[in-house]
Amino acid sequence: MEHIFSALIPVFGLILIGYFFKKIKFPSLEFWPMADKLTYYVLMPALLIFELSKAKFYDNSINFVLASLLAIFATMILLIIFNKFFPTKNSSFTSVIQGGIRFNTYVFLALSGSIFGSQGLVLAAIILTFAIPFINILCISIFALYSENNKLDFAYLIKSIIKNPLIIGCFIGGSINFLSIPIPISIENLIQILSKAALPLGLLSIGYALVLEDIKSAKKDLFISSIAKFLILPALIFVFGNYLELENIMISILVLFALLPTAPSSFILARQLDGDVSLMSSIITLQTLISTLFILLFLKFFI
Repeated sequence: MEHIFSALIPVFGLILIGYFFKKIKFPSLEFWPMADKLTYYVLMPALLIFELSKAKFYDNSINFVLASLLAIFATMILLIIFNKFFPTKNSSFTSVIQGGIRFNTYVFLALSGSIFGSQGLVLAAIILTFAIPFINILCISIFALYSENNKLDFAYLIKSIIKNPLIIGCFIGGSINFLSIPIPISIENLIQILSKAALPLGLLSIGYALVLEDIKSAKKDLFISSIAKFLILPALIFVFGNYLELENIMISILVLFALLPTAPSSFILARQLDGDVSLMSSIITLQTLISTLFILLFLKFFI
């Protein structure tokens, strides 16, 4: 257990350092949004290409992915049903949904690699390949149902998926693997070097994005979204994983996946599609902070 904590502390330590850099404005407030852009469009896709191109896929990978998608979809349906009986504003509900089903890619990959090694990193990348487009479809569909934004149509949905750099990275890496495409060693080394910068810079950027002052209003919506994220989704994913008779490491990766805080990119989608931006910022910050507690409980019972 000691080596697990020694692997876990640097992950959340980098997030805290990122927040500290923000407070002291180092190196500048303009630097971090650009760094986040570099991570999202270049470094993270490089990491996914490198890992998926060399990944060994498992016989029950389909059930592994299916368990995650079923749990995500079921959590969304439960939130919709709850909202029918205890409604909130439509714009706020879109943020509740994003908080309940989205996940932080940087933290997921960092923790999977730290706790489970290269096998964990590969399993995490397999989930990302399918969960990212699936969640994008669900979230944009929710915005289409609960907002009056005229940007939303089928073309917008398709464009948001095919332009997502993480989806592109998963597609390229998976294609290289399945088609056994040879990569020159110099290109492979270049991608590997880029990939090593993705998680440190991504975790620092998460710390920069924290806005502690935002945790103040809409407490009911914050509570509902966090209950869905840290209790309902993990419980469902555990049930589906066992029902589909997955290996222990796969179930552990799935539960870890479910316990992650929501994605910082949720804020961008809320801003673009007229969601509740203030609530979304509060959910991101609160979940990033309290996820530490749930991940510690996960380590106690699953590792």
